[in-house]
Amino acid sequence: MMATSQTDIDNALAILQSNKGNWAMLNVEQRIRLIDEIIENMRTVAALWVAAELKARDLDPKSETASEAWTGMSFIFRLLHTLRKSLYEIFKHGRPLIPGPVRTREDGQVIVPVVPRTIGDRLLNNRFAYQGITAEVRMEPGVTAEEVTSAQAHEYHDDTYTGNVTLILGAGNQGFLVVGEVLHHLFVKLRAVILKMNPVNEYLGPLIEKTFRALVEQGFFKVVYGDVAEGNYLTNHPAVEEIHMTGSHKTYEAIVFGSGEEGAKRKSERKPLITKRFTAELGSVNPIIVVPGQWSKEEINHQAGTLVGTLTHNAGFNCNTTRVIVTYAGWPQRGELIDAIRNILARVPNRQAYYPNAQANYSEFLAAHPEAEQFGKTGTDTLPWMFISSIDPTNRDDFCFKKEPFGGIFGETSIKAESIPEYIERAVDFLNETLWGTLTSTIIVHPDSLTDYSVAVEQAISNLKYGTVGINVWGAVSYTLGVTTWGAFPGHNMYDIQSGIGVVGNMLMLDRPQKTVIRGPFKQIVQPFALVNNFNNFSQRLSDYEAKPSPWKLVSLIREGIRVNQHAIQ
Repeated sequence: MMATSQTDIDNALAILQSNKGNWAMLNVEQRIRLIDEIIENMRTVAALWVAAELKARDLDPKSETASEAWTGMSFIFRLLHTLRKSLYEIFKHGRPLIPGPVRTREDGQVIVPVVPRTIGDRLLNNRFAYQGITAEVRMEPGVTAEEVTSAQAHEYHDDTYTGNVTLILGAGNQGFLVVGEVLHHLFVKLRAVILKMNPVNEYLGPLIEKTFRALVEQGFFKVVYGDVAEGNYLTNHPAVEEIHMTGSHKTYEAIVFGSGEEGAKRKSERKPLITKRFTAELGSVNPIIVVPGQWSKEEINHQAGTLVGTLTHNAGFNCNTTRVIVTYAGWPQRGELIDAIRNILARVPNRQAYYPNAQANYSEFLAAHPEAEQFGKTGTDTLPWMFISSIDPTNRDDFCFKKEPFGGIFGETSIKAESIPEYIERAVDFLNETLWGTLTSTIIVHPDSLTDYSVAVEQAISNLKYGTVGINVWGAVSYTLGVTTWGAFPGHNMYDIQSGIGVVGNMLMLDRPQKTVIRGPFKQIVQPFALVNNFNNFSQRLSDYEAKPSPWKLVSLIREGIRVNQHAIQ
């Protein structure tokens, strides 16, 4: 794809500037009609979109791994329909409706239920598609229950708002992330948007333009292309009033302060080059805490498959990929779980290392941990899976704790304690104080252990400083639900950016969310590891259902979910 010239960028921004006021004043009925058109357009490009992603990642369309692309497409349709429902509720009630009673904890923190939201959610929450998932958004301290509803969708009720042009530096690893970013800033924040495609997935740009054609034609949305030079031109352009990006904290800091020694000096002197509002969704050393219990062999294999699935999905090139598994040193079954992880990793085919600098990144981790186990062989464009067990938790500066390994790399560390509640408390302290980033965390806990240690687990959920906390659900799922929030735990700034500032998603349009908490069953019928086994038909049917729901599609989806369960790898 040819880089967009500075002249064309200037022209695109001039169009957005001249139309940002019109976009701000558009009524809700008009926005609903635009969403309907976007949904229909996405249906027409869905197959082309999936084919393009599979080709770019050298995946056989008939392979089970192709299910990743179809699942991503189902996420897009879910986001679109979730947003449409919110817009309709704003039209009817002035705000998106909260699907349950808002409650206040004893400590004063307000909790907002968000999933299940619809009848479809409840029907699919049979553990075949959304796996019995429930979700809530916890608000920042000081927000009252009354303020939750009164502050919803405040952009839609702000008569003083005259428009804004926001630059989105798009995610390169997942196409559905780009769509989610665009929808959030266009329809939740009411910004006119210029999207610069990431060079890694710029092939999706023309399909995005077709999907959002009506907004492009009316001057509310533009897509441009290029690399560092074009990005620098855009971020410094006077017509760009806000910036949002998904990517690396290094990229963020290079934009804000500049690169090299000069950039480091500006950061230390607190003299940024960019002072515009700049939100960002960045990476993290994402952890999973394993709460010990008495697990059957089947349960050990199942959870090992889940853990491996959170690594191997998209070849490990996700900001929410699991990076550190935390176990209890005194758990008799710790060794069994680690062996099961090894056995499954040895069976998962290696993937194309398509993201820039993947080889160099892999070499860095191998140099830091030469004892690391590698599963598979290094090819011309593939890398083995890497697993580093028994990392010393007292070495707070360990490479695995401080650097996000963007690729198929994760590790395990065990924490000593006199009891399981003490272990849970120490594990939370380890996550909050040692691991870099605050994006998402997960707790795996057996139902019996959840009963025995419910107080410790609930305290852990409250104390974890992460934007998403999952209980028996990979925290990454939060992004796909739409009504949940996705982003870092509040408190970062440009001088300590870590996992970013602000949230996306949030289609209930809540003001001042702190974190999302999602819960699900200990044994999920469709687990992440199923993405490499017996899952392709299911993901295509899920995408078809989300594109245009119907009772017949739901029945077909449930039947396919049963088949997946019957043939799951143990």
